[in-house]
Amino acid sequence: MKYATIGTSWITEKFISAAKTIAGMDLYAVYSRDYKKAEEFAKKHNAAVPYDNLEKLASDPEIEAVYIASPNVFHYEQSKFFLKHGKNVFCEKPATTTKAQMEELILLAENKNLIYLEAIMTIHTDGFKVMKAQLPRLGKIRSAHFDFYQLSSKYPLYEEGKNPNIFNPSMHTGCLMDIGVYNLYLAAALFGMPEKIISDSVFLPNHCDAAGTAILKYKNMSVTLNYSKTGQTYSYSEIIGDTGTLKFSSVSQLTGLYFRHKDIQDELIPEEVSRDIIMGAEAAFFLKMCTNKDFSCEEYIFARDTAITVREICDNIRKDNNFIF
Repeated sequence: MKYATIGTSWITEKFISAAKTIAGMDLYAVYSRDYKKAEEFAKKHNAAVPYDNLEKLASDPEIEAVYIASPNVFHYEQSKFFLKHGKNVFCEKPATTTKAQMEELILLAENKNLIYLEAIMTIHTDGFKVMKAQLPRLGKIRSAHFDFYQLSSKYPLYEEGKNPNIFNPSMHTGCLMDIGVYNLYLAAALFGMPEKIISDSVFLPNHCDAAGTAILKYKNMSVTLNYSKTGQTYSYSEIIGDTGTLKFSSVSQLTGLYFRHKDIQDELIPEEVSRDIIMGAEAAFFLKMCTNKDFSCEEYIFARDTAITVREICDNIRKDNNFIF
């Protein structure tokens, strides 16, 4: 399958590297608003065609799918644009800002017999499969906490008075949309839509959220989500039952996964796993869906419904904390 990329950031490069490990994924074209940058990026990654015009890219009959990794604020419109031009779309998280946008694009894609998926590595990792299989060992689960604190490399720029995209709310970014979404995905994928959501966000002076906490209340269980882009943690997240505990070091990649009970500790997934392997799994799933176009596939329905649930939780948190987008 010949695909094109939108964006030339580090995540695009990571996706290209991971996709190279998947037979059938063929990078054909790249896009940047700056043609010289597009040329350089195409040369670096052996893409056949550089573009600086979205209309021309969308009209290229060789391109079957598009991977979108532009700034968040452009995800919805660009995804809609390429779907209308008959391209399958794999859009970086968050693929849309709202639940309504997500549902609209899913319906548009399915009506045109196209695949529209959110690029979220968490639910496609070996760690997630192992975690789900291990849940019965935990007994009755009444609590969990998922913690993702990652001091942003762009934070010093913000402190210097500059306005990097990741701390610019007009770009639909900030802590919740950048890393908090991983916490939400894991909770939604494992436990579904909560009965109640209690949340709090901490804002920078420009009203970008720097950190946040959400408590998702389920029947007989609560899941606490903690996330920040202005500090770093070195502890583990946990799912806690009355006969055992799962602990893991990475909420996004689900690495460093252990089962603990009293004096027993079983390593299930190592601390370090190649990003090519982790991101390659999501690329392989996208390719499989683009090839089969089976909308009744259990894996597809799970990915689609989880994406919708995550958007609904996000909508709730943004509304309760008066986000400006």
